[in-house]
Amino acid sequence: MQCWTDLADVPTGYGPSVVTIGNFDGVHRGHVGVLQRMVGDARAVGARAVAVTFSPHPSQVHRPDTAPPLLTGDADRLELLAMTGLDAVLLLEYTLAFARQSAEEFVVRYLVEGLAARTVVVGHDVRFGRGNAGDLTTMIELGRTYGFTVEVIDDVAATAIAATPVPGVAPHRRWSSTWVRELLEAGDVAGAARVLGRPHRMRGIVVHGDARGRELGFPTANLAQDATGMVPADGVYAGWLRPLGAPGAPASVATDVLPAAISVGTNPTFGGVQRRVEAYVLDRSDLELYDREVVLEFVASVRPTVRFDSIDALVAQMRLDVESVRALLAPSPPRG
Repeated sequence: MQCWTDLADVPTGYGPSVVTIGNFDGVHRGHVGVLQRMVGDARAVGARAVAVTFSPHPSQVHRPDTAPPLLTGDADRLELLAMTGLDAVLLLEYTLAFARQSAEEFVVRYLVEGLAARTVVVGHDVRFGRGNAGDLTTMIELGRTYGFTVEVIDDVAATAIAATPVPGVAPHRRWSSTWVRELLEAGDVAGAARVLGRPHRMRGIVVHGDARGRELGFPTANLAQDATGMVPADGVYAGWLRPLGAPGAPASVATDVLPAAISVGTNPTFGGVQRRVEAYVLDRSDLELYDREVVLEFVASVRPTVRFDSIDALVAQMRLDVESVRALLAPSPPRG
């Protein structure tokens, strides 16, 4: 899949294209279903399938104090989009200046002149252009003027995408990034995985912590505070740690896939105040992960965070946690 960050990157004469527009945060089952269908439609008419998306998320520009946490950073979002079969992604920098374009200016510059769109795929609730003035009616009218058709995608309910019912997923609810956030806020990473179609990810550089884990016999890899991916509720989780060969590398080509007990929280037994995400790779004390980028995948919840009355009690529980993680991961080999 090609990735462009500016119209100047698009090859001259590129197209014709079937284009869709969206944020695609999390690239959940609903996104995947729509994109794969769009790719199939493009192949059928000899066109390129292209997604136009934005970074940062528009909500982070217009309302940074209340914007919801992002499920995926750009590196993971692009990798997951590539897995749908798209030919290209145009990843545009979203700024207040960009947002001041009129609906027609945006469509003409990016969709018509830039990507030679022959079909534009949108939802019923599409909004675009300055002040979100453009809507579905606007897009259809612009299509008539500039020579592209508009395909409208209905809201995607769970059973509309899944070939068979998905355990634990309400069949009437629409796949959505909001739903995934609700599940992660509740610590239900297994439920989030069912909506995403894969385990939830975080990605970041491993930094030095307090070294308490090493002192207790459980050395952990601590993610930097600027790690991408929404942080689930405080607790202990079973998951996988993937050390990456280079920053921004696809998680699917990680050098190793290692079983891990992942802790999220403030370390209340030690009076901590800063939330941290750290992972202990089962049965390994020889790993050198400092300053490397890693991906953590959350598979199942083990227990909530608890403040222990003594170090001995904490260590005893950590041993139990490791065995719980081992049991939870045994039937589910890592994807990749």
